Amino acid sequence: MVARSVCFLPSVASVTGGGGNMKKFNIRKVLDGLTAASSSSSSATAQPGTPRENDVVQETLQSEHFQLCKTVRHGFPYQPSSMAFDPVQKILAVGTQTGALRLFGRAGVECYCQHESGAAVIQLQFLINEGALVSALADDSIHLWNLRQKIPAILHSLKFNRERITYCHLPFQSKWLYIGSERGNIHIVNVESFTLSGYVIMWNKAIELSTKTHPGPVVHISDNPMDEGKLLIGFECGVVVLWDLKSKKADYRYNYDEAIHSVAWHHEGKQFVCSHSDGTLTTWNIRAPAKPAQIITPHGKQPKDGKKPEPCKPILKVEYKTTRAGDPFMVLSGGLSYDTVGRRACLTVMHGKSTAVLEMDYPIVDFITLCETPYPNDFQEPYAVVVLLEKDLVVIDLGQIGYPIFESPYPLSIHESPVTCCEYFADCPSELIPALYSVGSRQKRQGYSKKEWPISGGNWGQGTQTYPEIIITGHADGSIKFWDASALMLQVLYKLKTAKVFERARGKEEKPSTDIVDEDPFAIQTLFWCPESRMLCVAGVSAHVIIYRFSKQEATTEVVQLLEVRMQCEFSEADSPDPGGEQTPTLPTSAASSSPQEAEPPNQLTAGVNSSEGARDNIPCLQVRSSPLKQSPGYQVELVVQLVWVSGEPPQQITSLAVNSSFGLVVFGNSNGLAVVDYVQKTLLLNLGTSELYSPSDPCQRQPRSPRKPRQPSGGFCDSNDGSNNSEDRCKSPTSGSTSPYNSDDERKQNFIEKVKLKSRRFSKTVANDFAKMSRKISSSGEQKLDLDVSAPDAEDRSHRWSPWLCKWPVGSMKNGKLAARMTRKLNVHKTKSDPHRYGKDNAFTRSRSSSVTSIDRESREAISSFYFCESFPRKSGSLASPCLLVGTTQGSVMMVALSLQPGGDQKLQQPLNFASCGTLVQLKGGILTMALLDAAGTMLPPSCEAWYDPNASDEEKEKEKTRRRRPATPPSSQEGQDSQFAVLCSEKQANVLAMPSQTSIYKHNITETSFVLRADVVQMAGAYCIACFCANGHIMTLSLPSLRPLLDINYLPLTDMRIARTFCFSNLGQALYLTSPTEIQRITYSQETCDNLQEMLSELFTPVETPEAPNRGFFKGLFGGGAQSLDREDLFGETAAGKASRSLAQHIPGPGSMEGMKGAASGVVGDLARARVALDERGQKLGELEERTAAMMASAESFSKHAHDMMVKYKDKKWYQL
Repeated sequence: MVARSVCFLPSVASVTGGGGNMKKFNIRKVLDGLTAASSSSSSATAQPGTPRENDVVQETLQSEHFQLCKTVRHGFPYQPSSMAFDPVQKILAVGTQTGALRLFGRAGVECYCQHESGAAVIQLQFLINEGALVSALADDSIHLWNLRQKIPAILHSLKFNRERITYCHLPFQSKWLYIGSERGNIHIVNVESFTLSGYVIMWNKAIELSTKTHPGPVVHISDNPMDEGKLLIGFECGVVVLWDLKSKKADYRYNYDEAIHSVAWHHEGKQFVCSHSDGTLTTWNIRAPAKPAQIITPHGKQPKDGKKPEPCKPILKVEYKTTRAGDPFMVLSGGLSYDTVGRRACLTVMHGKSTAVLEMDYPIVDFITLCETPYPNDFQEPYAVVVLLEKDLVVIDLGQIGYPIFESPYPLSIHESPVTCCEYFADCPSELIPALYSVGSRQKRQGYSKKEWPISGGNWGQGTQTYPEIIITGHADGSIKFWDASALMLQVLYKLKTAKVFERARGKEEKPSTDIVDEDPFAIQTLFWCPESRMLCVAGVSAHVIIYRFSKQEATTEVVQLLEVRMQCEFSEADSPDPGGEQTPTLPTSAASSSPQEAEPPNQLTAGVNSSEGARDNIPCLQVRSSPLKQSPGYQVELVVQLVWVSGEPPQQITSLAVNSSFGLVVFGNSNGLAVVDYVQKTLLLNLGTSELYSPSDPCQRQPRSPRKPRQPSGGFCDSNDGSNNSEDRCKSPTSGSTSPYNSDDERKQNFIEKVKLKSRRFSKTVANDFAKMSRKISSSGEQKLDLDVSAPDAEDRSHRWSPWLCKWPVGSMKNGKLAARMTRKLNVHKTKSDPHRYGKDNAFTRSRSSSVTSIDRESREAISSFYFCESFPRKSGSLASPCLLVGTTQGSVMMVALSLQPGGDQKLQQPLNFASCGTLVQLKGGILTMALLDAAGTMLPPSCEAWYDPNASDEEKEKEKTRRRRPATPPSSQEGQDSQFAVLCSEKQANVLAMPSQTSIYKHNITETSFVLRADVVQMAGAYCIACFCANGHIMTLSLPSLRPLLDINYLPLTDMRIARTFCFSNLGQALYLTSPTEIQRITYSQETCDNLQEMLSELFTPVETPEAPNRGFFKGLFGGGAQSLDREDLFGETAAGKASRSLAQHIPGPGSMEGMKGAASGVVGDLARARVALDERGQKLGELEERTAAMMASAESFSKHAHDMMVKYKDKKWYQL
């Protein structure tokens, strides 16, 4: 750290000796900076959350303002496995293979909860209109959930030890749950106490004694709709048993040769239907067990000779629903004939003589027919079918001709195409959501059912937070979706298809000619959105950038404006690098050498440079459409920028992107350098290699070098600052070195990375690139960067100087809407001394230009990682701020480029624009992630932008809009010798705050030593600003600004999937999100205020609703006993009659909901029923005692009255003296 301390001393000496104005920069600040630099966040110089005494800015954020918790989860449940519906509460529950529960009500009413075990949910059962749900898991446990609280909790759990659960059934308005097992037995559980009854139906008593084989698992249990004492049990082998609960014996047994998948009753209880594995449906009369009353094969071909139809695929589920006015409905899934190979999954609706086959986009997991009544012994009157697919949820309207589907109010289309990037904007301008909704409403599909969404239970939350929130997702098919995320809801606003700009491939032979990606050539790599100006800039994986403007009017673009850019870092042939270390020798990945074959050693492997038609050159990866483009209201193409092939080398993918609407500029960068484009004039203004950004006297300058990373015996990445190899100043890989305490995890991560490499060709390139970045950071134990051929300059030469070069690019002209701006940078390569023929363990991994390995190897080259437009001081001695561009690289350098911009308006079209490099501001460990600028009071200085105006509006409207346009803010000034700004810089390892214009580092903080930061953003919280960071080790941290005090550090979520790293993003007001699965967005908050108000903001699942009246039995049914027969199950299953169950059979586990107290958490659920019954019994007992006492008092009073009357009669005729 001695070398780093020197760079602070000149500034300190000059300030402390110059006068009293700058006493705030004293030696204590230097010591604080040094201490912070040598310590991690856990050992900061100040106590976390407490301000330092000598802070330059009085900070208001404290650790009390921060708390981390999950808020809501949006999207389709990932890997669904089961489903249930409460017909009274109108709530739908979906279970998944990962043990998650998702509950849905009306639009905006969603809830997520998770079983701790993570076992798959095999079945769900609502306690109808009770606000409770029973879940059965694949680990043979059942759980009772209380849904009467906003965050559901488990009240009871029961874990079976000797039986595997296969099926559950809970009769309506019953407290006894039937559980079928793999052994064929049926156990009964009291859902109030979650205890087992001693009543057990054994499989050997249910089947015939003459049967020699085991009937298999229980696949169905249901009670007769008209007689609760009769239980229908279906075994997998094809045997169905009607069991009499009272007599404990089988009344009837029904045998069929084919295995059973499901059973459904007719509501009158006289017939039931079974679905079988050969695609047949058998209908049985309960009193005729000898043979089925009817056998049909819905999708089987009927032979003319009357033989049995050909077998079909299994019918996995059937439901039989009756109507008063017409024919019954029979709904089934599966059963298609085997000759329909490749046909999509179908749902079949049989109604009378008509049969409708409804094709689904994905395989069917489960379906439920929604009916008007919850009573099984009444006409069902079905009105809809909820179909749960593997990747979608469809609700079909049975009441309209053609069976149209309902329009879903839930955000279940997030995964319509895989999400590749995500951005989150909280507290954005209020007019944005209505504007996006107005253009997006025209995109809605037609043909939906006109009825309201049938899943309509629950109530919205009464949240106090009303600020608008927008989420933008980029997808693999090139589409971009804008979502309204306000008030913990999520609704799609608008969808933009960027692929429309390009020519579509009509066949396999006409695939886009790109070797960058194997698939998804239009996938979104990164995007930049300016909410104020509504400018949108998108970078795709095929090295293309598209700039969009927002318009409310339709427009037709005759020719799409195209700008082709040639970005290249070229190596000299004589200085071509020799591959070394244990890596497979290949061509220089960063160069497109004029003669690549000569530049490689004789034994090098060549791949992907020369194609059959010769080396590609000046060819873009995608072809922009030549026909007129009709653009609907919304985002319309302004300009397309494409990077082209260079001498057989494909262009490098774009790694960073920024737009400034006030300047009319878009800047993008990759591993070759950066380019600045004027999207107003459609002109390339600047095209620079990364090395050209460094000043000639820059102490942090790097010589161009090969991307090869020779293996060294010592671990860690060498910090290239000063060219030193100081062990203390070395920026190590998060898992490098033998002294790391995480070596056990290293092997696992290394194996993970190796597997990813071997399978990378099967992945979309977007995902492969992410793995490449992680490969450099996670699995580079024992690797070192090339030592630079730069000697450390003297301390007095460390001051950054103004670079002498200026770039002036005159305005170019468009020809047929296309301008080719090609510029080449030729660089010399420092030759490494290594054995070109040395092969290691990776030499079996053959290189291909079209695979992700190219990006893995190229990752070592210094790429542009971030941009930030600002108005700051390019000179140390400057007193007037001017437009600047901050540039961050993957090697930790932050450089400033001064922009000499002309005034806006028509003058700008004739004036050239000047750029000048100001050299390196600072060098940090790890790649630069985010940059920002604060004023002297600690308030963020956002990049200037113009207000939105409609580009297709009339001239008069444009003039009106121009008068209201926001001008760039007046450039701040600085008095001589005083700093008036703070530059906030955050890398993968460190955070640094520079005072501007003196460029003095006043605060520095090591965020992590053992890991690295994946995402960092400067966000607003409680009226102040802070840095929010998400690390690969799962920690979420916040640092105050500008003092970088740790305010929050919570181990929240370890990086288990690259999807999380690619989509995690922070926003203002304590909001953040990430893609927790391929189909779901998880929103979290790190705000204490939001956590405190979360209960109010969440929706309610349970609402008090009266249970519908039971069906009227009718006079004759009541007279002759034809109605439904009730059963007192308590007498059969209670402990008094059935005894206690074996303790070793199952273990009762109290849930967290009950631990908090049944009085609060379970108020009103089934526990209330139990307590109410006990209270009624006690009340009845007391009333009985009172009645007995009253009767005794009446008898005593009557006796007293009789004795009194007798006394009166005896003495009434006697005189007083006769007594």
